[in-house]
Amino acid sequence: MVNVPSPFGGSDDTFDAYDEFVPGHAPAPGEFLDGHDVLDGRRHLAVHRLARELFEERAVYDMTFGYNLARLNTDRRHPDAGYRYAVERPEAVDDDLPTSDGSGAGDESADCEPVRVLRAAFTPTTAFCPQSDTLTKGSLRAWNGLADRHEFDLVRVRVAPVHQRAEQINAALAEAEATLVQDGELPEPDDGGDAGAPGEGVDRDGVPGSAGRDGSRAPF
Repeated sequence: MVNVPSPFGGSDDTFDAYDEFVPGHAPAPGEFLDGHDVLDGRRHLAVHRLARELFEERAVYDMTFGYNLARLNTDRRHPDAGYRYAVERPEAVDDDLPTSDGSGAGDESADCEPVRVLRAAFTPTTAFCPQSDTLTKGSLRAWNGLADRHEFDLVRVRVAPVHQRAEQINAALAEAEATLVQDGELPEPDDGGDAGAPGEGVDRDGVPGSAGRDGSRAPF
């Protein structure tokens, strides 16, 4: 999928390089990653490089800026926006999301291998970003729908608390994760997300349910 023309897209000198981790241009990890193994430097770049590939394949695009959502991390105009990642530490888990063996998220037993979980926290450009719902859902589906492309058993996605609808969005993401763990697949996507916001189920031309380059239904 090529970049979507947008008056807000910026020029080449607006962005950091994809292979450069600039701490001052990265969002704070936030509470969802607190207590877990936050990725920095090369580790962050390796995971985010994969995110870029998965988002491209499943057409997870920011429709305001007209680019792959992963590029937001390199956009110097929004140094506090984008994704941060952490490898989940079971002992730091304080919720009851079940794992693939049916136990609590932090439980391990001698009869099963530990579940390797990646946490991905998305900070939008504004507290009222209308695409945050659709972009995080699209990210969740890209990461978990293409699980054969990475080492994680589960990728958990949340929007930062700064968003005005963070509680509602994150509750829906947690519910989708629980369904994935219990049933082995994500629930069917809604026909739409936030009212009037392109994103989930909409391709770059605004056509609901159009196929991506791999034949999948954008942006999943």
